[in-house]
Amino acid sequence: MATTEKHILYRIYVVAGLMFLLAVAVGFKLLNIQIVEGENYREMAEQRTYRNFVIPANRGNLYDTNGNLLATSIPKYDIRFDAVTVSDKNFQENVGPLSEKLAKMFGESSSRWAQKLRSARANKHRYLLIARNLGYSEYIKIKNFPMFNLGSNRGGIIVEQRTVREHPLGKMAERTVGYERQDDSGYYTRVGLEGAFGPYLRGKEGKRLKQRISKGQWKPISDNNEVEPKDGYDLISTIDVKIQDIAHHALLKQLEKYEADHGSVVVMETETGEIKAISNLGRTSQGTYFEKLNYAVGEAHEPGSTFKLMSMIVALEDKVIDTSTIVDTEKGQMIIYRRRVRDSKHGGYGKISAGKAFEVSSNVGIVKLIYENYKDQPQKFVDRLKAMHLDENLGLAIKGEGTPYIPTPGDKTWSGLSLPWMAYGYGSIQITPLQTLTFYNAIANGGEMVKPRFIKEVKEWDKTIEKFDKEVIDPQICSPETVAKVTDLLKNVVERGTGKSLYDPNFSMAGKTGTAQTEYWKEGWAQNPQYISSFVGFFPVEDPKYSCIVVIHKPDNKVGYYGADVSGPVFKRIAQKIFTDTPVLDEFETLETVNPAIEKNYEKYFATARNLGKVIPDLKGMPAMDAVSLLENLGVKYELSGNGEVSQQSVKPGTKIAENLVIKLKLS
Repeated sequence: MATTEKHILYRIYVVAGLMFLLAVAVGFKLLNIQIVEGENYREMAEQRTYRNFVIPANRGNLYDTNGNLLATSIPKYDIRFDAVTVSDKNFQENVGPLSEKLAKMFGESSSRWAQKLRSARANKHRYLLIARNLGYSEYIKIKNFPMFNLGSNRGGIIVEQRTVREHPLGKMAERTVGYERQDDSGYYTRVGLEGAFGPYLRGKEGKRLKQRISKGQWKPISDNNEVEPKDGYDLISTIDVKIQDIAHHALLKQLEKYEADHGSVVVMETETGEIKAISNLGRTSQGTYFEKLNYAVGEAHEPGSTFKLMSMIVALEDKVIDTSTIVDTEKGQMIIYRRRVRDSKHGGYGKISAGKAFEVSSNVGIVKLIYENYKDQPQKFVDRLKAMHLDENLGLAIKGEGTPYIPTPGDKTWSGLSLPWMAYGYGSIQITPLQTLTFYNAIANGGEMVKPRFIKEVKEWDKTIEKFDKEVIDPQICSPETVAKVTDLLKNVVERGTGKSLYDPNFSMAGKTGTAQTEYWKEGWAQNPQYISSFVGFFPVEDPKYSCIVVIHKPDNKVGYYGADVSGPVFKRIAQKIFTDTPVLDEFETLETVNPAIEKNYEKYFATARNLGKVIPDLKGMPAMDAVSLLENLGVKYELSGNGEVSQQSVKPGTKIAENLVIKLKLS
């Protein structure tokens, strides 16, 4: 018996000891949590209960050169209701009036709204959706509804704001306006002006403290932000909405007519390099067109005949030819290294001048002029092309510029065919439409090559933050003599060459047509040939204000494919509409002109007015307006008949003015 009790006591002591040790351990852990690790646990609790949420800043606006919006940030608001935070008194007093207001604004019956609000109250719903995507005026209106006007704590209103980027022009210039998007990993996709100038437009983010509530939802602690967001700067672009509209619709009309794959058009201000319009349209599987890619900036390809201008300038600068140099185009074809060069005219042009070869776009003529003068020194030809910056990127702010390529002796692609093929825009040459336009614009500008520019300035309200001025790539790409010669050639292309269908005696244009084969290396090309049709030039010839390029890829060759037929009309339509809708005004020495008859009438009126007395003046020969003015100054009543000048007056001149005197004037 004693042994059994001893064993029981032993077990009790062991259990008590273990419990004591457990209590000590628990106590120690509690002290450790409270004192040593307390701060960390409190922070973790707060992080799970409270969190700072990022408030995106409003992006700055993007404007055209005249202040029209191209892109803007519109605030949108979601309204929710915390049915728990409202007191019973406030809820019962306001639920009816609030339901009536919501019914009028959103269409459901007031009883339906009352039921929804009471149900949320009963179920302790703290995040009931009231409305999405409200505009600012709607937000202000709903914020002043009964109960909601008591604020977030007493009235239960929860306001969530976000910004939406909108383009007032819709799809026009969409790729040029562009966008800047950030994915969940923080990686940015940047397109167009929005992407290029994101650091200016973006602004600085704000912060708002929210509390975690049921079902993983977060409710703002107050109506105020911990850190207020700072709006981005505004950008003033060089785009002119009127010219953009003209260019867009002119291109779209032609793409639809020829069922082309895609096309682009750019209009540049000659002197400054400012891009006034840029449109890029690609065909969808449904046969419609939209701005798929920025072809004008990013698509480098063999230019074809528009490159003949560059070849002519090289030869003229090296003085190996003149525009009067005779070249034999034979019967419109020639063989080089077993490859055939053909002219579009069957039978050829025979012996013609170099200038004429350019005007009619003779492939044989241009190839002969270049090949015969540079076959022993092709590097000289290439070096001159590169000296005119044809192998250099323009360094545009917009991302995605295509890389130009001028083949060079020693390259893997160089062969005996490279030089003659380069002469008329083939031979692996790569150049984008905007790079081609920049070169032609330099000719229009007297030889000064300027960098294309899309942005004029960065502004914060009325304060200019940064200006983007004209940038000169090369003050003189070739001699003034060569500029004058090729300007005449480009003018003749329109007046009597391949672009003569575009000629208008009332409006001068200069330019070059281009019809380049594309994808000619693919199997089956001969059965279904594909072309790139282009026209590039400037207007008016006498004092160029604008340069323009139109490039249309893969028009339906059954409808047409020559540059003059496909792209040329777009160029002409743009040029004429610009000067019809947005005329360039010349300066006049004075707007004042002297009309002797008017001067004589004024002198007679002035002399009579100075000598007014108490008698009727001689009004004969005066314009009615002057006669009436004199009579009113005398206080004499009058009656008029007819139009023009006074031929008869019923009261003789010199008659003393009497009370109630009425004079009748006959006008003729």
